[in-house]
Amino acid sequence: MDKVLYQIHAEMCKVFTNPKRLEIIDLLRNGEKTVNELAKIMNLSQSNVSQHLAVLREKGVVETKRFGNSVLYRIADERILRACDLMREFLLDRIGRLERLVREVKT
Repeated sequence: MDKVLYQIHAEMCKVFTNPKRLEIIDLLRNGEKTVNELAKIMNLSQSNVSQHLAVLREKGVVETKRFGNSVLYRIADERILRACDLMREFLLDRIGRLERLVREVKT
């Protein structure tokens, strides 16, 4: 069972290897948005954003809701945001440590 879980975990983590998908997740943090809204904010084509959303939706990271002629996207589970926040916090700490090391080496 552990081997299967590791495989599923690795497949899910691949979703988070694309900076545009991470940006979409961050933009959806503040509420639902359409593909057009995301495309405009990100300065990307609608088709490009749609492709990223399809990956996120397939893996259960985002959900959709129909509103008239529009489809609204939202984060499927708040734990996704917490996981992204933890990784960002770790990365910012790491960057800070590296910057301190560089300063120490220079002095």
